[in-house]
Amino acid sequence: MSTTTASSPTATQPPAPPPAGGSTGVVLPISVLLARRGSARSAVLVLPVVAFAATTTLLLVVLAGALSFLRWDDDYALTYQLLAALAVVLLVVPLASLGGAAARLSARRRDDRLATLRLLGATTATVARMTVLEAAAVALTGAVVGVVGYLLLAPFVQLIHFRGEPIGSAFWLAPWIVALAVAAVVLLAAVSAVVGLRQVSISPLGVRRRTDAPKVGWVRAAVGVVVIGVAAVAMQGSYADLAVLVAVVLGGFGAVLAVLNVLGPWVVAVLARRQLRRAQNPAQLLAARSMAQSPKAVWRQVSGVVMACFIAVVAGSGVATMAMTGDMGSRDDQLLVVDVQTGILVTLLASFLMVAASAGVTQAAEVLDRAELYRSLDRLGMPEATMVAAQRRTVMKPLVVITTISVAASGTLVLPLVGIAVVTAPVSVLVIVASIVGGVLLVRLGVTTSRTVLRSVLAEGRP
Repeated sequence: MSTTTASSPTATQPPAPPPAGGSTGVVLPISVLLARRGSARSAVLVLPVVAFAATTTLLLVVLAGALSFLRWDDDYALTYQLLAALAVVLLVVPLASLGGAAARLSARRRDDRLATLRLLGATTATVARMTVLEAAAVALTGAVVGVVGYLLLAPFVQLIHFRGEPIGSAFWLAPWIVALAVAAVVLLAAVSAVVGLRQVSISPLGVRRRTDAPKVGWVRAAVGVVVIGVAAVAMQGSYADLAVLVAVVLGGFGAVLAVLNVLGPWVVAVLARRQLRRAQNPAQLLAARSMAQSPKAVWRQVSGVVMACFIAVVAGSGVATMAMTGDMGSRDDQLLVVDVQTGILVTLLASFLMVAASAGVTQAAEVLDRAELYRSLDRLGMPEATMVAAQRRTVMKPLVVITTISVAASGTLVLPLVGIAVVTAPVSVLVIVASIVGGVLLVRLGVTTSRTVLRSVLAEGRP
């Protein structure tokens, strides 16, 4: 019996390479297969979906509340509409931070698969298309859930009173506005995925992040102190011309807000250096390392709350002072005072909710970035509780310190108003202070949500 077999091209020739450039016909089925892959880290998919859902819900609620003021056209309408626009502007920073954090987490959870795909012959273009496609799909899923959240919250938000009556049916958005908001969330995810790909080097040997060492100098701190001092002195002066007064007030507020945004990363870097020198336990040391690695990233997580607290102190003091003469004004004037207080509390609550969700998602992304580090610490015997404490301290320490600086800076600008408010309307001041403290605790709760991701990462490294 002859054992010789006829040679065939399939036995001697190498397999055909995958299509060049990675067509959509190849990208789509591979993305579906990878998305269905079961593993401990598949649970990580839930976090970005929840984050995108929260982003969409809060975005729709904010838009609906602001646009509901357009139904008025009397003498007070413009005042309410300007205040609503200011609230929306204040919420843009934490909202963008939350959406960006969700998009970054959605992209980072795929890093462990990118190198494998390159090793199997996938081109860089194929990997890029897969990344953007999956990010958009996750964002779309979360956005649809967010629309449902908006519909569920609407009956409760409609009960909030402005100008003596509930928002009511004016809270419902037109379908095209809802669709536009969903499209904006999906676009944000896709753009963030593209930007994220520019920060990584994908090769068959692995995925390596390209990062630059942060440089945060003391000069910005010196400039910040000078600007705050000048703005405080300028705002204490008296001006006969109303236009000059408005220009000084707006210029002072804008300058101090800009200074806080510049000063924030420097404060985080200083906190990190001090904690590195004075660390008493492993949790403090890990937190200091995390803050020192990227002060700007830590600042982005808390900047929205800092800005909102700044405005809350200024506006709250002014409103409390106005309330002294509320009985002497018209009914519309009295309602305006009450409505501004309501708007401050609503803006603070929305801002803290966004920052809490953003902090939790960002910490989850950091866990994925440092998965090998956490697994190594786990093998060395470090308790999971210590790692969670380090994550919490990374966010909470800068948040508490910078929020205190923000409140002090805003109080310095309107020191006479603050003093009057404390004496004449202590209840209003206490409500604002309690809201800030409650918001900080809410952010702390949001950070602990990343514990689920940490557990899944540690479980993969255990036998």
